[in-house]
Amino acid sequence: MDQKHPGPSSLASTRRTWLKQAALLAGTAAAADALAPATAAAQAAAKPAASPGGVVKASGRSHIVETASGKVRGFSANGNYAFKGIPYAAAAAGTQRFMAPAKPAPWTGVRSALALGPSSPQAFNSTFIGRRAGWNNDEEAFMFDWDDGRPSEDCLRVNVWTPALGSARRRPVLVWIHGGGYSSGSSNELRMYDGESLSRRGDAVVVSLNHRLGVLGYLNLSEYGERWANAGNAGMLDIVQALQWVHDNIANFGGDPNSVMIFGQSGGGGKVGTLMGMPAAKGLFQRAAIQSGSSVRKPPRDRSGELAAAVLQELGLTASTVDRIQELPYERIVEAGVIAQRKLNPTPAAPGTGGGVNWAPVVDGRILPEHPWDPKASPLGADVPLLVGTTLNEFANSIQAGDPSLDEMSLDDVRKRLTAQRGDKANEALQSFQRKYPNATPYELFSRISGMTGRQNAVTQAERKAALGAAPAYLYWFHWQTPILDGRPRAYHCAELPFVFYNTDRSAAMTGGGADARELAGRIADAWIAFARSGNPNHKGLPKWPEFNAAQCPTMIFDNACTVENGPDSEQRRVLTP
Repeated sequence: MDQKHPGPSSLASTRRTWLKQAALLAGTAAAADALAPATAAAQAAAKPAASPGGVVKASGRSHIVETASGKVRGFSANGNYAFKGIPYAAAAAGTQRFMAPAKPAPWTGVRSALALGPSSPQAFNSTFIGRRAGWNNDEEAFMFDWDDGRPSEDCLRVNVWTPALGSARRRPVLVWIHGGGYSSGSSNELRMYDGESLSRRGDAVVVSLNHRLGVLGYLNLSEYGERWANAGNAGMLDIVQALQWVHDNIANFGGDPNSVMIFGQSGGGGKVGTLMGMPAAKGLFQRAAIQSGSSVRKPPRDRSGELAAAVLQELGLTASTVDRIQELPYERIVEAGVIAQRKLNPTPAAPGTGGGVNWAPVVDGRILPEHPWDPKASPLGADVPLLVGTTLNEFANSIQAGDPSLDEMSLDDVRKRLTAQRGDKANEALQSFQRKYPNATPYELFSRISGMTGRQNAVTQAERKAALGAAPAYLYWFHWQTPILDGRPRAYHCAELPFVFYNTDRSAAMTGGGADARELAGRIADAWIAFARSGNPNHKGLPKWPEFNAAQCPTMIFDNACTVENGPDSEQRRVLTP
């Protein structure tokens, strides 16, 4: 639908924490940007090499696009156009903190949109934590090389990449939603998130966005008065507002507002799944992809209330003084969120227990009327085709675990770990996987068993989506093993991202770079592009990819040789089902 949608406006969970918990559950005001004063000729897009570099053009007199709030000026690189850090909502500071997002104030002249905007304040860049834990793991830091950005409550920004300006053509739009659970990350976080290569290859418009995270995005204050009714879902309402911005403005960037695909990985995939059950998001996207982020059920609402009460206690606020929370420095609030989580989660949650108390959207009966995927898929997303899948190993690798000795695990070690995780199912599970993978080492067996939680949830989402009967689901499983660090990362959590964005050379520390990775990247990126255009990922570079059905469970396996298998792990999933 095309109507206007009103903007209904720690120990931060890392990607690692979020995936474990989500899978088990079913998952200072900024300085004003400089203003500077234009036009650009249309330029046809071609399928280029994915390597970065080439000709960059930036001028005060060109690359200018009109938006609803005012004109923005971008730049061109390799014949593609980029506009970065465009506000889609007002700063969520002061009296806007914990409120539904508001439209940005209009500006005069031309706003410079050359650099990425701020990221949401989050625990690891607060004064209390100060450093992402991953930087302490040299091998993981080598692969990911995160950009932790500059935090600000004026973080509600979008970035746009487009192959042409001033053209009458309307191209499909791919809107990227970053991972990091609901607590961390940004659209600026990883170099592979750059949308230039995907936009150019697919003759498509790519958009990424930042939104409120953690305590600033999901503090459920609804028990403290109607004024705070939106606080527990503010981060999700930000994303809805960003999608509304796309709907209202993307045609001026060459995009089709009625052909929008949302896609996200890990926590971003969880957000995609959540949007499919939000009335405010209905009609703002036509396709959806969930990558390693299949959360079937949201946390109980009482957990969010418990966490909010603990945060207020740390801040010295009560029900009668809660309004003062908008006057405090955001750093204090973020720190209070960290401390509250530590108190409510004194020890890590044991596998299979449903995780601890963490930041997540709140099923409030209004913004999120019900669990979007449990006990069935929400009818709100019934007409939206879904692409969903996981990687083979996810977090179960010695790099992201930060423990090289895991590769030397014995079968006895595997049994002990599986017994702790799976109880009476441990021996049956191990035997089933030994039959499936007779040449696998003990740790490879453990890794593949551990990676199955996300796989099971992805299959469940595909089943429930297909059961609605209104639009297809397509299921994939990413098996490609990186050669980096002697192959120890395997098909790790995030492994598919450089391929989806056609950025395997830009992210060579993750992929090894080179022709083989680039060839597979072309096949995968083309599938995402085809899906964005039509809701069908099939293209001539892949074997026929059938629509999902529960009886056969057809699965596209992405590897150096891409194949389709029916129920490739049916026995193993049966064994692992509680």
